[in-house]
Amino acid sequence: MLKKDPVFVTKICMIIVIGAFLFSFAAYTFGPRAQAQTTPAVEQRDGIIQGSENIPNVSIGSFISNLLESTGIYAFIYGSAEGGGPRVEITPADEIFPVFGWMDFLMIVVGFLLIYLGAIKKFEPLLLIPIGFGTVFANIPFANMISPGEWNSTTMLFEHQGFLSVIYNAGIGNEFFPLIIFIGVGAMTDFGPLIANPKTALLGAAAQFGVFATMFFAALANFLPGVSFNMLEACAASIIGGADGPTTIYIASKLAPHLLATVAVAAYSYMALVPVIQPPIMKLLTTKEERLIKMKQLREVSQKEKLTFPIVVFALSILLIPAAAPLVGALMLGNFLRECNVADRLSDTAQNALMNIVSLFLSLGVGSQMTPTKFLNSNSLIIVVMGLIAFAIATASGIIMAKIMNLFLKEKINPLIGSAGVSAVPMAARVSNKVGLDADPGNFLLMHAMGPNVAGVIGTAIAAGVMIAVYGG
Repeated sequence: MLKKDPVFVTKICMIIVIGAFLFSFAAYTFGPRAQAQTTPAVEQRDGIIQGSENIPNVSIGSFISNLLESTGIYAFIYGSAEGGGPRVEITPADEIFPVFGWMDFLMIVVGFLLIYLGAIKKFEPLLLIPIGFGTVFANIPFANMISPGEWNSTTMLFEHQGFLSVIYNAGIGNEFFPLIIFIGVGAMTDFGPLIANPKTALLGAAAQFGVFATMFFAALANFLPGVSFNMLEACAASIIGGADGPTTIYIASKLAPHLLATVAVAAYSYMALVPVIQPPIMKLLTTKEERLIKMKQLREVSQKEKLTFPIVVFALSILLIPAAAPLVGALMLGNFLRECNVADRLSDTAQNALMNIVSLFLSLGVGSQMTPTKFLNSNSLIIVVMGLIAFAIATASGIIMAKIMNLFLKEKINPLIGSAGVSAVPMAARVSNKVGLDADPGNFLLMHAMGPNVAGVIGTAIAAGVMIAVYGG
């Protein structure tokens, strides 16, 4: 009968589970002292279990009341402060910020939206999914997953520190995770197209115009009511135009840590939306004849050139822009491991296991910063808009630079590859190739676009170094 009627089996199991729960509830509520008397191993004093003197007796009514007040539904409606109401937090500007329950709920909705975009729409899933979960974790009422903990002077350790706080302090509040990510990016990057056609480096450099132009827009934004940016915050916001997540996190953690969540999510979101944002700009700024330009096949790059390139670039960064040397050096370390052919195990680890682990922790840590205090304010909304402006200007600048170069070059450059000057590797190069194929199915631009694409990675790192050198002191 059991095999023929699985529904009956399910009902029996549910009855057993519910019965066990009710029995446990009744034993806890009605018989704590009787249970203590039958347990000789527990010392008692005046009928009270030793160590429980300060714990109040719980009646059925207070038990149910406490249970209801500890639910997420209650917190979202009435607030998560003790006894209900909004909890009070201090903003980075030392202002009092009341956090109502609906704010936590809204941030959780934003977290699930990021999970949806990553898992269903496949927008940067390796990044947006853990960022989304980190956002949900950080805003769960009473969970204390972002609690900074308490310093114990005896053990010299933080106690009761939240899970996400441990991740953030371990590698995001400092420069650890971004630099490890850059090692992995370098190990996955082939600088051959840039070495074979070095003039395309100008396209990557031109794209940084979007980064610095946005600093001007940040200054103009100060004229808007309720908006206030200093230069450090403007730097953190403008670097979004480079479409480089690790660099954005790196500079934000150094110059404006309180903006970390907003700028990081904006940067990764625009990286994911490259196929949506760039094509209209590319078609607007180029003619059909320009999109049909075919470029010669790139020459083969020797092993000696590939080994020399990372060393030379790293040395130049040390000599000229030391503030950018950590980022550039980490990138070149990963690339040298890839090209030297004697450290395959390290190269494979940097490309796969290490990259995946650090990306997971970095994304969770970024999500942990998406709290109402840091996200639900006018500055954050302006940053999202400025990031889009910066990205659009960076895309346009690379295309315009290619058109200018064609005025002086005998072998013309297809301006479409100029849009790959942003450092969203390799998505920006793929978009350049796709728009070229739409114009001419026989025009393959992918390898040509990889030149300005990897140059954009280096350029954004240099731009970040310049900002840190000028304003970071």
